[in-house]
Amino acid sequence: MTLALSACASAALALVLLGLTGPAYRIGLLSLAQALMLLRWAGYAGAAALAAGLLAGLLAYRRGARLRTLIAAAAMLGAAIAVVIPLETLRRYEGAPPIHDVTTDLENPPTFEAIVPLRSEASNSLERSPAVSAEQRRFYPDLAPITLPVPPDQAFGRALALAQEAGWTIVTADRGSGRIEATAATRWFGFADDIVVRLTPWGSGTRVDIRASAREERTDAGRNARRIRRFLRALQSS
Repeated sequence: MTLALSACASAALALVLLGLTGPAYRIGLLSLAQALMLLRWAGYAGAAALAAGLLAGLLAYRRGARLRTLIAAAAMLGAAIAVVIPLETLRRYEGAPPIHDVTTDLENPPTFEAIVPLRSEASNSLERSPAVSAEQRRFYPDLAPITLPVPPDQAFGRALALAQEAGWTIVTADRGSGRIEATAATRWFGFADDIVVRLTPWGSGTRVDIRASAREERTDAGRNARRIRRFLRALQSS
């Protein structure tokens, strides 16, 4: 029973560490580097609990100790959660390009206007260097504008509705200039991203460009590229 209970205690510790990472970063107790280190330690504790739970479960099963087997199984379930989430999060950050600002138009990116005052304390600048564009071409070559076969006014209504459905906080929605500016935040760490959607008359239709920029991180771990892809797919199918 001792080994099974130890596995449960280790799994509980791992889950507590995991649970602290996001809130501690959001309220300023930890820097991003410290939060990611705590996430890593949660994964280590989870891996130890998983190994202990597996051993305890095998021993208990062989001895026919049903209660200890169930305790070990519960420990392994909690430990697995504490291992998978840190692994996936760290994999995304460590394998991502050093880009925090992505756009569908590398030559003439949509500009932020209403959002600029909201970024007064942001560590990331809104200036895009040629190096950033080169990195984007390398890692996200698929990001490109789309053309909708509808007039700008109709396209604007679709785009605004989808932005609201996505949970973005709308900062401005100017139908006349075809501009939507919004903010979004990740669920756990609360990382803030700013988004601008630009709609331009294009023949008999409308060209749609998007730009998304993280406020704090050196890399957004591909989050904004995924956001742009989802938005454009939804807009095309709406």
